[in-house]
Amino acid sequence: MRIIEDPSELSRPEFQGCAFVPTMGALHAGHGSLVTRAREAGKPIVVSIFVNPTQFGPKEDYVRYPRTLDSDCALLEPLGASAVFVPSVEAIYPRGLEAARTEAAAFPLPDVATKPGLEDACRPTHFGGVALVVGRLFDLVRPSAAYFGEKDYQQLRLVQDMVDADRARFGDLRIVPCATVREGDGLAMSSRNRYLSSDERTAAIALSRALQIAHSAQKVSTAERLMVDTLGSFGLEVEYSVVRDARTLMPVTGFERPTRALIAARLGSTRLIDNAAMTVWR
Repeated sequence: MRIIEDPSELSRPEFQGCAFVPTMGALHAGHGSLVTRAREAGKPIVVSIFVNPTQFGPKEDYVRYPRTLDSDCALLEPLGASAVFVPSVEAIYPRGLEAARTEAAAFPLPDVATKPGLEDACRPTHFGGVALVVGRLFDLVRPSAAYFGEKDYQQLRLVQDMVDADRARFGDLRIVPCATVREGDGLAMSSRNRYLSSDERTAAIALSRALQIAHSAQKVSTAERLMVDTLGSFGLEVEYSVVRDARTLMPVTGFERPTRALIAARLGSTRLIDNAAMTVWR
């Protein structure tokens, strides 16, 4: 497995049309499942590890976000990754970080990243930074397919719409959604789970329980109330807990179309998100 820092190395013939897994590192079995899924393409697999400063707000955890390159590589190599791309900030943003932040703030985002009032409202600078870095990584890696976990469902929808809206830039690139991987008790795997204290880790199962309980509801309003009540009973501070159209992420009044339950909540200083497809009642 090759470790690549210089983006020019990605132009080597053996990486052309690769299967690509973009990450911020601090890898776990959820990331590993993306690599396993990428093997199905029968292409070389490139995994990027880059903690992207433009998607973190001023009071968020960019500085303390875990950097664990050695253990990340130890996880990736037996899974069949061909290369790990570990670019510097300068390689991703050659005009400088301040220019990149300005560009991210002005990035023309699709509706799913500006209108739902979810992550776009809670983290107003986040999706501009995500779109900027993902586009830049696609330009450098030039993959034939890129693999994203459904755990970050709103990010997945952003990337899908961004690529579909600019085929002149991204060509035939396929965005492949991959199912959320969970711990034995249902907690969605996340690099931020390591921030949780023992008591917080116990309470964190409220997210998956809330999603499970919501499935018993035959009305959107009931599902949302049940989720909020469940999260509150475990002491979580709820930022949002809603059922939305699975494609547009906009509010719905019924289950006539595919819907998604989405949660963001805090345990102490740690912010957790989760989501799940809802049953379509007819």
